[in-house]
Amino acid sequence: MSAALANFRICDFTGQLAGAGATKWLTAFGAEVIRIEDPVREGRWDIMRGGPPFVDERRGINLGGSFNNHNTDKLGITLNLRTGKGKEILTEIIKHSDAVTENFSAGVLEKWGFGYEQLQKIKSDIVYVSNCGFGHVGPYSQYKTWGPLVQAVSGLTFSSSLPGEPPAGWGFSYMDHTGAYYMVIAILAALYHRQRTGEGQWVDLSCTDAAVTLNGPALLDWTVNDRPMRRENSPNSNRSQFARMAPHGIYPCTGNDDWIAIACRDDADWQKLAAAIDAAWTNDYTTLQSRLDRQDKLDAEISSWTEKQDKFLLQNTLRSQNIPVAALQKPQERIDWDPTTNNFGLWPTVEHPEMGNVRVDGLPVHMSKTDWEMNRGGPCLGEHTEEVLINLLGMTTKEVQTLREENVI
Repeated sequence: MSAALANFRICDFTGQLAGAGATKWLTAFGAEVIRIEDPVREGRWDIMRGGPPFVDERRGINLGGSFNNHNTDKLGITLNLRTGKGKEILTEIIKHSDAVTENFSAGVLEKWGFGYEQLQKIKSDIVYVSNCGFGHVGPYSQYKTWGPLVQAVSGLTFSSSLPGEPPAGWGFSYMDHTGAYYMVIAILAALYHRQRTGEGQWVDLSCTDAAVTLNGPALLDWTVNDRPMRRENSPNSNRSQFARMAPHGIYPCTGNDDWIAIACRDDADWQKLAAAIDAAWTNDYTTLQSRLDRQDKLDAEISSWTEKQDKFLLQNTLRSQNIPVAALQKPQERIDWDPTTNNFGLWPTVEHPEMGNVRVDGLPVHMSKTDWEMNRGGPCLGEHTEEVLINLLGMTTKEVQTLREENVI
């Protein structure tokens, strides 16, 4: 099976999740991604390098589980860009690359002497993709940020709780992952344009603006109807307004923090659910309007029924009646129990030189002709330095050794 992106080489400075997660997609489809790191300040550019989770009791710069997960199959080299020789080597790598990617704060590459104008002089058709908190233009461009801050500034955090209660936040830094998805789309679009026209370009991505786009209907509701979020009498659950449905919620089950989602699209769904419940109180809710008018009471009645039942058994029972239903699955149930993710190949095993065989996140897509592959774990610090300098730049083993002695690599 041929790799869809096998003809592309990326000079990669991305780190953490928002950047490294993007270039992970490129390597999975066959691109050669050369990850540049600092040999002096080990792990300084990517705090995930030595951070949790860990496979065992060992700790170290090459044992970070999150780093391994987001850097599968990349080539890792170290390069001291505080030295003239380090900058010369980077220049040569860029000459052999199709794109330069990074998610530093705005202006970092410019300070190093590798801003877009300089990159164009090195290679006129280079694609430069930067992904930072606020982009490179506007009054916030010089501010630094982090995933939870992006979610706060964008409005997402405010949207995530009940009226009258403090915003709950989104837990884990979802905008790092979403930012990565936006970034990989931008990279591919720019590479496609370059392939058609021969033109490179600078792609300036703002992770905060990416987050703003996820507010969707809330922004439209304010703009068009002057209605704020979390207002009195606004929906305070996952109840459906468009189209109107009832019941449409999350209900407790037996077990430790177990829940089930049930939705009735119309009276026919409700009649089937009422038959499954088999209780006299269901006769009070025969029409959609009667269910909407007393939705709080309806949810309480349904909860009193579901809380005595196992979520998976109830799911299977209602599903057999064609009632829209799903047990709320915990991460461990998805990865270790549910056969659909295993059958889809969502958790491939890669080989890491120090960690051994480790499962990582796969990609939620398959292509019949040019599917993705993941075989090798994230690179140990400087693991491929000699390989890249010799095979790509034509250096000798002796020249590489001299660079090591001079702390260039």
